[in-house]
Amino acid sequence: MSVDQLMDQAQKALKEDRLVAPAGDNAFEYYLAVLHKSPNNRAAQDALRETFPYGAQTVDQTINQGNYPEAQREIDLLAKADPTNYTLTILRSKLDAARKMAAQQQQAQKSAALAQTANAAAAQRQQQEQIAAAAALKQQQEQAAAAALQQKQEQQASAAAVTQKAAVVKVAAPAENRDAHVVRMVPAKYPLDAARNGEQGWVDVAFTVNPDGSVSDVRVTNAEPRRVFDRAAIDAVSRWQFKPALINGRPTAVVVKRRIEFKLSGNG
Repeated sequence: MSVDQLMDQAQKALKEDRLVAPAGDNAFEYYLAVLHKSPNNRAAQDALRETFPYGAQTVDQTINQGNYPEAQREIDLLAKADPTNYTLTILRSKLDAARKMAAQQQQAQKSAALAQTANAAAAQRQQQEQIAAAAALKQQQEQAAAAALQQKQEQQASAAAVTQKAAVVKVAAPAENRDAHVVRMVPAKYPLDAARNGEQGWVDVAFTVNPDGSVSDVRVTNAEPRRVFDRAAIDAVSRWQFKPALINGRPTAVVVKRRIEFKLSGNG
């Protein structure tokens, strides 16, 4: 592709929030391809610098999701754009810690599986010992059978007596229904560029409140101005916590809409 075509693809990827993924079809790779063809292209250089913090946030989310190979690829991609940025050191450290934790958990699961196998072997030995002692226990089993028969007869007699009594019918309380209620609201961080430029606005978002009260699938439905505050709004809402909605008394996933306001102090 030509430089102009690569710039068009990069802009499209930005609008669709494809900063560093998927591989081969994201804004960073398109801008880097522009610089490969035109090393002094100022527009591509500025775009990489301005979008670097948002790309780093995407990498952080990928690490939190446990997709470590993808996180490594995204870090390597960011390093091509700004190899000396200190944020890369932080991301690499977090990825390394997450990998070590996953390895420890895997080892713990392996140890648990070995213990389970040992327990199964012990249970099998115990079963064999019980079979060997079956002959000696025959008389006790016969006595237990007789006692069980007597107990069954007593239970049947008791059940017959119970059926003769009037049954008390308890009316079940109606199942509760309610909307999702926020219990922890994380404020959105005001973008530095917007603050410097004195920009204000709002972002309408829609998201899913899961049965455990967590938030997922946060998406922007409208904004003014466009794309200035989108990322800050999504990052904030993703960390909100809700008391989940109840339908017939059961926690249920629901879609919620909110408007996030961005106003500078002293501007009404």
